[in-house]
Amino acid sequence: MTDNANVNLVTGATGTVGRRIVLELLSRGLRVRALTRDPARADFPDGVEVVRGDLADPASLVPALEGVTGLHLITFDGGLFAPLETGPEIVELAGRAGVRRITVLNGGGDTPLQSAVQAGGIAWTVIMPVEFMANALEWAEGIRADDTVREPFVGRLSAMVHEGDIGAVAAVALSEDGHGGESYLITGPEALTIQDKADALAGARGRKIEVVELSEEQAVEQWRAAGHPEEVIGFLLEVYGNTPPEGRTPINTVAEVTGRPARTFAQWAAEHADAFRPRS
Repeated sequence: MTDNANVNLVTGATGTVGRRIVLELLSRGLRVRALTRDPARADFPDGVEVVRGDLADPASLVPALEGVTGLHLITFDGGLFAPLETGPEIVELAGRAGVRRITVLNGGGDTPLQSAVQAGGIAWTVIMPVEFMANALEWAEGIRADDTVREPFVGRLSAMVHEGDIGAVAAVALSEDGHGGESYLITGPEALTIQDKADALAGARGRKIEVVELSEEQAVEQWRAAGHPEEVIGFLLEVYGNTPPEGRTPINTVAEVTGRPARTFAQWAAEHADAFRPRS
């Protein structure tokens, strides 16, 4: 059963995944409300109701939850990226408002908010994507400058997923029955090396891209120069140097949940080719 008349509230709506959930719900003809701390900067299409609110301040959510049956949550504070501790209050408010389904974007492990949702009595679905295809945008500046990607562990495999497919899975779970209690690991259809990705980007933009392998020390220096904190650098070294099986093994979740195949990195590259072309 699909709720066409009821409202779906998307928190973290201006983020990489949240924006795609909003657009997917809208494309399905569903009512969607986007929560943001700064509505003036939201920039959503017509048909999206934009409201102000902050998950760190549950009282601010009361007006936004009116009439909502599907609620998408993130687990970290949007400003400081600290794990949200307000899960019990949010779940209580959602229950009072009549929310029937909650999706949670997994934050890389158990978090207080996710645990509160799973214990809260409302049908929940955990959305667990592997590496986003959008992460390749981090290469855009270097590719535009000198047609080069500089990365460590160039032979590592990633089953990276199109952010639109994450949005599509979440939209189904928010608006249709039958997904309560599920934890959906979401991957793309292929396991790709960095060279594979560079070749796809080169094909999309019509210009060759060279891959240069960095040592771990060089990579750390590059990440520090980009402003990454030490804990993020440690995480990158671990996940890139020893990618777990779930991060490099394609599975069929997108097709099983949405009824259509997961999009390839070549499709993503074609959609974003201009970001990798030299500025004129």
